[in-house]
Amino acid sequence: MSSTFSPFRKWFAGGVCTSTAMLHGKVAVITGANTGIGKETARELARRGARVIIACRNTEKGEAAAHEIQRETGNQQVIVKKLDLSDTKSIRTFAENLLKEEDKLHILINNAGVMFCPYSKTADGFEMQFGVNHLGHFLLTFLLLDRLKESAPARIVNVSSLAHILGKIYFQDLQGEKCYSAQFAYFQSKLANILFTRELAGRLQGTGVTVNALHPGAVLSELGRHSYVAKFLQRVFNFMWKTVEEGAQTTVHCAVAEELESVTGEYFSDCKPAWVAPQGLDENTAKKLWKVSCELLGIQWQ
Repeated sequence: MSSTFSPFRKWFAGGVCTSTAMLHGKVAVITGANTGIGKETARELARRGARVIIACRNTEKGEAAAHEIQRETGNQQVIVKKLDLSDTKSIRTFAENLLKEEDKLHILINNAGVMFCPYSKTADGFEMQFGVNHLGHFLLTFLLLDRLKESAPARIVNVSSLAHILGKIYFQDLQGEKCYSAQFAYFQSKLANILFTRELAGRLQGTGVTVNALHPGAVLSELGRHSYVAKFLQRVFNFMWKTVEEGAQTTVHCAVAEELESVTGEYFSDCKPAWVAPQGLDENTAKKLWKVSCELLGIQWQ
């Protein structure tokens, strides 16, 4: 890389997780950890000694990632489990099997996501971005929450985005059937991550389980594969984008930093608290979204 860009590159790389906490005896589930920042998060947690479960749709890529991490870290407790967040049957099967096989769960990282994809629906008829990014993780968290409580202290980490500032929850057209914009559907799903985090944090008070959200930064990953604009910007302004290793830093920070043990309901960027858009702080919207999400998924979550 040209030395001309070095000072700028260091600035764009953002914050670094400085915690040296080890995770021996801890169990972590990371969705979408077969690639991108999820894979780098899995690598770092494995390096710290955790038993890491890579939950992903493409198990072939998952196995390749797991073997790579095992070789690099020497931690053989990196395993792959099938999870398709666009299918509630798959989510329920994953959770059922996990609860049978793992008597502890200390860290749940809701990392997987889709961005700016053409209009399509999940197996259950939800708009893909809202269905995967929000509803899929909402259901997964619901199904695993009791195990997290039993394993407390435990943490839930939701990967959101700065894009939430452009989001609005379109209750009158959540599935984009009347009017669809790939961009605004993504913004809506990332705002939903923030609202879910804040509402869940209030409901978990006193349980020993915390939940925080984060913005990983603009990362050179496969997430923007559906956007020609994103791919163009990545190519032209390469030095301004974080590597996947840099992009994983805030996720790792939220998952392991000792000083965050009792911090909950917050939003982080570059390993420090960050500003949340007003619509992400709206308690009435958060409660309505919770109620609607439960109705769509056919669950009762008090």
